[in-house]
Amino acid sequence: RENLQAERIYFMNIYKINNIGELIRDNTYVGRGIVIGKSKDGKKAAIAYFIMGRSENSRNRIFREEGDSVTIYPFDESKVEDPSLIIYSPIRVCDNHTIVTNGDQTDTIYDFLAQGARFSEALEVREFEPDCPNFTPRISGMVTIEEGEFTYEMSILKSSTPDGAGCNRFTFSYEPDDGLGHFIHTYMCDGTPIPTFCGEPERVEIPDSIDELTNSLWSNLNEENKISLYVRYIDIETGKTENRLINKNR
Repeated sequence: RENLQAERIYFMNIYKINNIGELIRDNTYVGRGIVIGKSKDGKKAAIAYFIMGRSENSRNRIFREEGDSVTIYPFDESKVEDPSLIIYSPIRVCDNHTIVTNGDQTDTIYDFLAQGARFSEALEVREFEPDCPNFTPRISGMVTIEEGEFTYEMSILKSSTPDGAGCNRFTFSYEPDDGLGHFIHTYMCDGTPIPTFCGEPERVEIPDSIDELTNSLWSNLNEENKISLYVRYIDIETGKTENRLINKNR
């Protein structure tokens, strides 16, 4: 009987679908986050990306839409200290693939796809960020839509040692389920150094309404540390997109 109860608890935990607002509400610093999944009605592929920051350099950023792409720019150019890790395009589109990442590996993935290579192959040539002592993970995702169906992949590149001597690469591939998405973020919580994300991407609810997902994310991210959020819903049948962009710096 005890074994049966333990099995029930185990399966309840691994198949639990979380409310993303509840996951992030009391966490002051989850860093950068990617959400990918499928709306409850089964009609839309959902993508969300947000950034947070603790330093003045990190907080001095805004998202801008540029066609199908999104690029991060400094809000006040006079305050830029080191642009190498804060200025990049988190979202780019290559044919039927939509790429979302937390760094310039977006461009690496784009270039590899353009040459006929795979998502995972592109990330074999990249590693975590060189921001000792945090060694921020590089998180990435990609939605592929083809003939009215879609799949998605996610990845995290993490330091394998406290001193950044090696890199571990994890890739996750999903067949979408209605109303289900996956959430991966760079950090578990605030700290010094900041503890990196562990385990598989978290299972989260994906509503039919883009505004519901947008509001759930933005209203629950820590008010002091949140910077920008971008959400895109793609109609799986037609490819039509609906987007929401929020910048704390206006």
